[in-house]
Amino acid sequence: MISFEQEIKKFLLTNKLEYKDNSSSFKRLDFSVRLDENWTFHFDAKEKRQKINLYNWKITAEQEPFTFIIDDLAARKILAFGPYSGMVVRDNLLNDYYFFSVLDLFLMPKTRVNRPIEKNTKAMKGKWVIDLRSGRKCASMDEVLQLFRLYVEKREDLFLNILDCFGNYEGENIGERGEVRRPEYWETDVKATR
Repeated sequence: MISFEQEIKKFLLTNKLEYKDNSSSFKRLDFSVRLDENWTFHFDAKEKRQKINLYNWKITAEQEPFTFIIDDLAARKILAFGPYSGMVVRDNLLNDYYFFSVLDLFLMPKTRVNRPIEKNTKAMKGKWVIDLRSGRKCASMDEVLQLFRLYVEKREDLFLNILDCFGNYEGENIGERGEVRRPEYWETDVKATR
């Protein structure tokens, strides 16, 4: 099996898409792909190559097939390139792809931990333990590309118009709280703050 980065390069070339390969940079996301004359989407490519150790990461056998670990720094880098950025994970064990927009990464449930590392001295490296099912599952890179385009096309609704909580993430149950807001409350709020 070829690496995910090689698969992406082949896919982008085959589809005659203009792109930049930044995979050798520690400061940029792995790829930037031109979607049209106005929009470029930036993304990191990640792979799940092996099962995750249950004991080390404190997860159950039921959670493991959908558990993935990313660096806190990598997630922050995706945020730095937002709003037109995200992450694509190729799960080599289950032969699936998962797309996470920067919005998903920001909003979805996750467990953040510090992993001890030893270089010259002991230090910590931030990690996120995430559930792949919080991303959008795809069968191919063609589907991933369609999701890039849909995300950019829906950007105004996603960032400015949807009032209720965005996303339907694995393991999250969004309930209702507070009292019903009525139009007269908004008038009061506007008068008090303007």
